[in-house]
Amino acid sequence: MDRIKSALIDGYCAATWPWRARFRKVRARVAMAPVMVLFYHRVADTNLNPWTITNDDFRRHLDWLQAHLEVVSLEEAQRRIASRYNTKPCVAITFDDGYSENCDFAIGELIRREMPATYFVTLENVLTGRPFPHDADLGINAPPNTLQQICEMARSPWIEIGGHTRTHPDVGKMRDLLLLKDEVIFATEGLEQLIDKPIRYFAFPFGQHSNLNDTAINLLREKGIQGFCSAYGGYNFPGDDPYHIQRIHGDPDMARLRNWLTIDPRKVNGVPRYQPRYTKPVSPLGGSE
Repeated sequence: MDRIKSALIDGYCAATWPWRARFRKVRARVAMAPVMVLFYHRVADTNLNPWTITNDDFRRHLDWLQAHLEVVSLEEAQRRIASRYNTKPCVAITFDDGYSENCDFAIGELIRREMPATYFVTLENVLTGRPFPHDADLGINAPPNTLQQICEMARSPWIEIGGHTRTHPDVGKMRDLLLLKDEVIFATEGLEQLIDKPIRYFAFPFGQHSNLNDTAINLLREKGIQGFCSAYGGYNFPGDDPYHIQRIHGDPDMARLRNWLTIDPRKVNGVPRYQPRYTKPVSPLGGSE
């Protein structure tokens, strides 16, 4: 983002700061403070694209998060949504897809700072080493994680591995039940076997409203997956549906990130929340009753 746009966003933040400060104060007083979840894809200094953030920018993000918010695990974020009690704005960190270069700096930096993160992995790319289609289409050399890297991350107490389908399809368009099970359930089970740990969370590729799938969501619940993540933006508040965790893009531009995480008044009610149609009631902690 250019400097002019960044300056405009900072100006908007300053103009709306009284509202933001009061909103956070009131929400904290009644234990309804926002629960925010960021998602990143690739942290690297080469072949930059809209889903890549540089190592220095990622470091600056972590510095800001540690200085201004409570950084929690995805499990703790979900618990606060389900318990209807959160007195301080908090944030959880996630990654999608699984890029090898994340292990050059980002993952080690998170572990060094003892900051938890959930790492959603597309299984086939890890197994074959083939680039993700959205990178190959642009001619970008961005290798996926190796299985060894995924297993090493899984052994860390600070990194949790999550499911992200087998081949990164648009699950929202899928109607073939067997194919849907393969992408969402069988691939997740295969990942569990490879890392020798249970998978508790799943993130839908692309993550917009149109990319979500109620049949897939109910299959995840039947399998015992603890929750799923979207990626269209939006805050979570105590008392929201804890099974569906909304996420915000970890935008490389600090002005945009600050705008989101200090609670943009336009986005509090301006991002419609996807409402899954569950086939069975959902318990307060996110599972089926």
